[in-house]
Amino acid sequence: MADRFYTNAGCTLVALNPFKPIPQLYSPELMREYHAAPQPQKLKPHVFTVGEQTYRNVKSLIEPVNQSIVVSGESGAGKTWTSRCLMKFYAVVAASPASWETHKIAERIEQRILNSNPVMEAFGNACTLRNNNSSRFGKFIQLQLNRAQQMTGAAVQTYLLEKTRVACQASSERNFHIFYQICKGASEDERLQWHLPEGAAFSWLPNPERSLEEDCFEVTREAMLHLGIDTPTQNNIFKVLAGLLHLGNIQFAASEDEAQPCQPMDDAKCSVRTASLLLGLPEDVLLETVQIRTIRAGRQQQVFRKPCARAECDTRRDCLAKLIYARLFDWLVSVINSSICADTDSWTTFIGLLDVYGFESFPDNSLEQLCINYANEKLQQHFVAHYLRAQQEEYAVEGLEWSLVNYQDNQACLDLIEGSPISICSLINEECRLNRPSSAAQLQTRIETALAGSPCLGHNKLSREPSFIVVHYAGPVRYHTAGLVEKNKDPVPPELTRLLQQSQDPLLIGLFPTNPKEKTQEEPSGQSRNPVLTVVSKFKASLEQLLQVLHSTTPHYIRCIKPNSQGQAQTFVQEEVLSQLEACGLVETIHISAAGFPIRISHQNFVERYKLLRRLRPHTSSGPHSPYPAKGLPEWCPHSEEAMLEPLIQDILHTLPVLTQAAATPGDSAEAMPAPMHCGRTKVFITDSMLELLECGRAQVLEQCARCIQGGWRRHWHREQARQRRAAMLIQAAIRSWLTRKHIQRLHAAATVIKHAWQKWRIRMAYLAAKELDGVEEKHFSQAPCSLSTSPLQTRFLEAIIRLWPLGLVLANTAMGVSSFQRKLVVWACLQLPRGSPSSYSVQTAQQDQAGVTSIRALPQGSIKFHCRKSPLRYADICPEPSPYSVTGFNQILLERHRLIHM
Repeated sequence: MADRFYTNAGCTLVALNPFKPIPQLYSPELMREYHAAPQPQKLKPHVFTVGEQTYRNVKSLIEPVNQSIVVSGESGAGKTWTSRCLMKFYAVVAASPASWETHKIAERIEQRILNSNPVMEAFGNACTLRNNNSSRFGKFIQLQLNRAQQMTGAAVQTYLLEKTRVACQASSERNFHIFYQICKGASEDERLQWHLPEGAAFSWLPNPERSLEEDCFEVTREAMLHLGIDTPTQNNIFKVLAGLLHLGNIQFAASEDEAQPCQPMDDAKCSVRTASLLLGLPEDVLLETVQIRTIRAGRQQQVFRKPCARAECDTRRDCLAKLIYARLFDWLVSVINSSICADTDSWTTFIGLLDVYGFESFPDNSLEQLCINYANEKLQQHFVAHYLRAQQEEYAVEGLEWSLVNYQDNQACLDLIEGSPISICSLINEECRLNRPSSAAQLQTRIETALAGSPCLGHNKLSREPSFIVVHYAGPVRYHTAGLVEKNKDPVPPELTRLLQQSQDPLLIGLFPTNPKEKTQEEPSGQSRNPVLTVVSKFKASLEQLLQVLHSTTPHYIRCIKPNSQGQAQTFVQEEVLSQLEACGLVETIHISAAGFPIRISHQNFVERYKLLRRLRPHTSSGPHSPYPAKGLPEWCPHSEEAMLEPLIQDILHTLPVLTQAAATPGDSAEAMPAPMHCGRTKVFITDSMLELLECGRAQVLEQCARCIQGGWRRHWHREQARQRRAAMLIQAAIRSWLTRKHIQRLHAAATVIKHAWQKWRIRMAYLAAKELDGVEEKHFSQAPCSLSTSPLQTRFLEAIIRLWPLGLVLANTAMGVSSFQRKLVVWACLQLPRGSPSSYSVQTAQQDQAGVTSIRALPQGSIKFHCRKSPLRYADICPEPSPYSVTGFNQILLERHRLIHM
């Protein structure tokens, strides 16, 4: 009522089928929560707990590294759903690549592994009396992991497909899901192509009106597409399946003359034509092969053709359909494996999921139910041997004081089914080897007579039909002997195989290749006396191979329980649940797990994994009594003797009080707790709680070591960073100094270049100005008329005028504060007077406050119109060192009038 459907029973997870969808119970967020939990065992029991435990066992590399999960229970208890949830969980947690390319590869592998489920369920599951999605075959899925514990691929191995369901279905049961999917989900064009008209009736398609969740054709087609089966191949597969449906509608009428073959009924002739067309077979050859049996006899292998009776015609028709469907199913499994299986070099470990048929007991049980229940007996025996019998035997060998717990051993039932020299399987195989018609009553008598002493064999005297009863661990089951031998032979007439080799269909050509070198069971040689490999023999061999794989792994068990036989939600029938718990040995499992040590680790593995726990011991404990101090523990050597391991184990066991005190609560009493660990002669026996305590202590030590390493690394990193910063600062300072020095050198060089250029330019300007002045003087002298009448006095007067014109410039621009003595010196210098007393010469200048232009020339009279034009001297207006008080050229003589007025 609280929507909790999982609990722990000792070392086994019990899963109750809710019979209703609960999305939040299997959400991806919940998967990540169990995967990220430090201790998933402390969370609520769930199928994800088992998945995470197996995944961590693979990562921890505790021998045996490979893991296996056995999902068992009755039909309809939820085994297929549990396996599907485990595959989704591993696809989520075991796919965490780093790069984008590997991420895409992991996603593709994950999608293909998940897509293998709907394909195999569509072709291998059917609706039975107990379950709407019952697996009619067993499968072992091997999830392959690489060294980084990432899923790289998977492999599927199947066991004993119930191919008889193709042609024979019990009352209120259905055929395989795929037949209903193509009839309900095909489009109009596909119906025309496959000859499946709307509302067509097929004898091999009972109860077509029932609508199940599994009748989803699009999901199957999309999954096949992801597995690499393209659309043309899919259409070819569905066309062959439609041909099988039409083959089932071929009904024969009994022939009055035994020498004449049975002819098909009038309404079946159309079915013969359609079936031959869909299967790519000649119509007459198909009909003749079903009607007439070919017999080879004598040393010359003479061929005789004998018409078959009506019953034999039906049997050959059914055999043809079963042969095609079985080959098609095996081909699909091979395609799935080629799509999802990884290379041998790319994976190192695996996690196996075993989903086998549940224990079955129907009103009419035959060879299929016998094999199914035989497989469940073997798995129960493996569970008993691994968890019950092996523990108690090992306790005695290892020297533990142990009181034996009674449990139900099913070895007697296995001896009845597969024992040697006489068992049910051996008697059935012997009947197959005898060249005589099988009799159901005779087989019953042989079984009851030969195996009368077995406590697990019973018989019902009130039954009208020949049968025998086997008392299984889950309850008694009555098996009918009628048809048991024929099903065990599983005869395939050679002419049926040759018929299918003549098919023009591409799919059937691949399923039935023509290879004369290959001799199969269907075509034994005439001189061969080797026994025919029966169904029971093949199934027994594959089951033994499966158990060898399980024995080489660490097994985990999930027991699926049906709360009621009607499949109703919110209905819990205590009597039915209790009978299932008792039948599968869970009651004894709880007793032994509570009183014993379910976990056993060898001394070598125990020391290698938990030797670091000695770091938790106080320093005072490493005294003289300790053979090895806490530091400097020698590494374990593979060739060390057992005596060298015992001190190390005792040293590790001394840390248990520290771990117990750290994990104990104030209300617990140490005296009431049983001994959680025992050190045997070759192994250490631990309970689940002690293993959890040891793992917590190991995680604590690893965390301390990680923190120490992290602290040392951070200290080293900070020192390196500080050293690098100091070095960077010194480098930066040196670079700045070098750049500054280079900059100053460039500035100094530039200034030197400018200075030299300025000096050269100034000298050149001065030279040009002087040259220009000299050229003007020479010009005046050259332009003066040199007549003989010119007197020396006139010549001296012209020279005086030329020499006196700078004097006007000097007097006009002399500062106001200059003394008269200095003016006289200037005038004296300009006039180039001989040296003498300055007072002997007088120079009369114009008044400073007089308006107009100050000049040595005559004062202007009246209004004067100034004509400002450029000096005829080229370089008169250029001065290297301009000054506000300097005279820059001849144009300064012609000053503006308003400026002189202000002065």
